[in-house]
Amino acid sequence: MKLQMKTITIALGTLSAAIFIETAALADSSMASVSSTNNPPAAPNTRYGFFDGLDHRSSYGQGVFPEPFLVDDSDSETREFRLDWLHTANGGDHTDIVHPELEWGFGNLTLELEAPYERDVEDGVVTKGFDNVDVGARYPLYEAVSPGGFADTTFGTAVEVGIPTTSDVSQNTELVPKIFNDTKLGNFTAQSIAGYSMLYGPGEDGGLNTFEYGFTFGYNITHRALALPDVETLIPVFELTGETELNHDHQTSLTGDAGLRANLKTIWGVQPRPGVVFVFPLNNNSRNQQDWGIMISLVFEF
Repeated sequence: MKLQMKTITIALGTLSAAIFIETAALADSSMASVSSTNNPPAAPNTRYGFFDGLDHRSSYGQGVFPEPFLVDDSDSETREFRLDWLHTANGGDHTDIVHPELEWGFGNLTLELEAPYERDVEDGVVTKGFDNVDVGARYPLYEAVSPGGFADTTFGTAVEVGIPTTSDVSQNTELVPKIFNDTKLGNFTAQSIAGYSMLYGPGEDGGLNTFEYGFTFGYNITHRALALPDVETLIPVFELTGETELNHDHQTSLTGDAGLRANLKTIWGVQPRPGVVFVFPLNNNSRNQQDWGIMISLVFEF
């Protein structure tokens, strides 16, 4: 019942965002019609894509949405390489993950390739190796933009396949279909993503199904508002990420992080976007896994 309520809440929140955008668009359109002449010029058609679902005015894929940290990326990318380091600690135990990722865009389709390396220390015993090699794709399906551009939302779908490396930390194949929403209201951005993870393979994790979800909230502070040297945009970021097991132990883990990402000036065709967040548990299951953590992210758009 709790899982159903969470799913319904996320769905209603996403639907509410769409209704808000469409209502704003209709209201602005009605006001414009009242104040126009009897024979106004026809407005240019900005719709395109499947069933005219997309809008050329959309901020999706234009660098407005910050690169997430723990939450999966949902924005469209042209070409991007990123290298992340995540360190979490639980008493004397700790985990380090080095996470390289390459994203490449083909029109509105974004493909991604990830090959993380993990090292765990638990009770003095070290377990290490390459985790699943993840191959993913995402695509926007519907966009709505208010006439003034203040409100802007994009809905889309994605899929990720994790290929096991048969190391000590990678034994199971994973398939994750996802849906996402990216919404902008002025300088404020909200990105949400939800996926259904299915593990196939040996061991106690084989057959595990998990509902995964994440939210990334950001606020774009431009160079005009805060003139920091070589910084085009400074973005305070707050994230929530959660996992709920649908079978096995039916546990829910909820984790948060907060920090900054800076979009720097482009150098020789490459824009660095470094960032750092502090990671903290938000419920008991998350506290059993970690007391605290830190993540450093280096993103390069080219």
